[in-house]
Amino acid sequence: MNDLSSVPSVSPETEPRQRKPEWIRVKAPTSKGYGETRQLMRDLKLNTVCEEAACPNIGECWTKKHATVMILGDTCTRACAFCNVKTGMPGRVDADEPAHVAEAAAKLGLEHIVITSVDRDDLPDGGASQFVKVIEELRRNTPQTTIEILTPDFRGKMRRAVEAIVQARPDVYNHNLETVPRLYPTIRPGARYYASLRLLEEVKSHDPSIFTKSGIMLGLGEQRLEVHQVMDDMRCADIDFLTMGQYLRPTPKHTDVIEFVTPQAFAAYGAIARAKGFLQVASSPLTRSSYHAGKDFAEMRAAREAQLARAGEIAGRR
Repeated sequence: MNDLSSVPSVSPETEPRQRKPEWIRVKAPTSKGYGETRQLMRDLKLNTVCEEAACPNIGECWTKKHATVMILGDTCTRACAFCNVKTGMPGRVDADEPAHVAEAAAKLGLEHIVITSVDRDDLPDGGASQFVKVIEELRRNTPQTTIEILTPDFRGKMRRAVEAIVQARPDVYNHNLETVPRLYPTIRPGARYYASLRLLEEVKSHDPSIFTKSGIMLGLGEQRLEVHQVMDDMRCADIDFLTMGQYLRPTPKHTDVIEFVTPQAFAAYGAIARAKGFLQVASSPLTRSSYHAGKDFAEMRAAREAQLARAGEIAGRR
């Protein structure tokens, strides 16, 4: 029997970081616009998923004065293996947060805003009412701004939460599936794959005009046919927009990157997704849910209008 007692263990603090391929590397943010966006978030006491989730695109987006606001605090009641947001017991809900979000949208001059949140399993409605208040405040103060929300799954409270939020009429309702069903027990243990699909189906059942969106991370050990099956499941749920991006391990304590998927492979996945009928697809190593969200929304809306126009022409010829 081999004696392993003399083999030094590797702690998360000393474990060497994986070297990222060239197509993943981004420059550290140093621009004036980045600093101004950061300061505005501080002044308004707003959290952003850009910072909390260590998004690699933060330099580019904040330079353009684009930020994804994370409401309901900075502490999540879940502990997903891929996520850098801290876990614990969250504090009270900030009653001033909706007004601060609207003020940020006005000061940044946002044509499109993305609002997400931590999971709040401690709240009776999972935090749905705060999403509603933020949407209503934005409609009052920046009516020209289109609104995209990225919500948690509202575990055990989904139907009422979705119904309330849909009545507030966001332009895009996003909820990420994150990975393939086989990997849920290790990657997303607090959630259920088919419950997330049902949430997005519920949005469409209440209001088919609201665009639905979902995303998955690649590089976690998923197989190609599993990704294709997720695409099919999303289309069965009538999801309009699919995002696919490379999983990047935020710290050595998080789950490993199994594979760095090449840009060519992402392009191939994107082509397959478009063939399956999604109105919009974003597929690249650095794609994230809110990356280029405003531009993508405009293209998706134009695609739907063209689709409806074609359907009208066909109906007119019959």
